[in-house]
Amino acid sequence: MGDTSKIICKYIYKNWIETYKSQRAFGLDHGIEESIVRKIKNTALHNEKSNYNIPVNTLNKICEAKNIKLSEFFKLIEY
Repeated sequence: MGDTSKIICKYIYKNWIETYKSQRAFGLDHGIEESIVRKIKNTALHNEKSNYNIPVNTLNKICEAKNIKLSEFFKLIEY
């Protein structure tokens, strides 16, 4: 897994999932399974069991729910 997926997962977790009422609620509100939310969290927290390479289509679902374009998201995570 490349560093880009780690950066994406870390941003999503730290800015959106961590502050949400629950992982399940985040998944429901963003059109993704709770198991995907857990994979994002585990990758963000550098859990050795998780090496989630987030698909563009999953990232797009999250961005659509946040009312931002993918291009705007990538500007948020510029490093």
